Amino acid sequence: MSPDALLDPARLERPDTLVRQAPFPFMVAHGQLPDEARGDLDRDFPRYPSAGFFPWDPADCGPSVNALVEQLTAPAFAGLIGQRLGIADLGQYPTLVTLCRLLNKRHGTIHTDSKSKVATALLYLNPQWPDTSDGCLRFLDKIDDIDATVTPELPPLYGEFAVFKRCDNSFHGHLPYEGERRVIQVAWLTSEEEKLRKTKRGKFSRLFKKLFGKLDTRYGADRDRNAAHPD
Repeated sequence: MSPDALLDPARLERPDTLVRQAPFPFMVAHGQLPDEARGDLDRDFPRYPSAGFFPWDPADCGPSVNALVEQLTAPAFAGLIGQRLGIADLGQYPTLVTLCRLLNKRHGTIHTDSKSKVATALLYLNPQWPDTSDGCLRFLDKIDDIDATVTPELPPLYGEFAVFKRCDNSFHGHLPYEGERRVIQVAWLTSEEEKLRKTKRGKFSRLFKKLFGKLDTRYGADRDRNAAHPD
């Protein structure tokens, strides 16, 4: 299929799309990708050998994933997201795109995101998910209770989309999970300086995990289900 047809803003208008302003502004939208693109996106998603989120590099990805990233970061699409979250002209902010294929159990602790982020979007691409809550995104109203959900948890399945405004109480996380969990994350940042800083840190993390991947797998593997960090 044509890469231009991957992201249709009209899908945000589905009747099952959920938009809330409390306890912080967020949106959960289902079925945001066409079924006929599954094969292309599966083929073109980067095959990172290490767990975690890494800065988008077009050289890592095939054409359909690169096209999808371009559409997710377009100012017009950001404007539609901003309207729902109460953020004026979201498209004015620089974007940082990171992709994840694998997770370790230490990932997913409850947090708010850093103050350098204006909003964050997560587009999931897993073709299937086991019958478990592990690894499913939860929006929360407490920083110390993973069960304090404010909406049903979101399995990271193909086409599921979540976006939220970063606030001091934008608590989110998931239960420990180890394995494949494909997601494209878009963060709208407060400045180009923050984008450069985060990109450098992400590249260093990728190199570190390439060299010391086994240590990274063991670190934090026994974390508490309610583990948290403030941002």
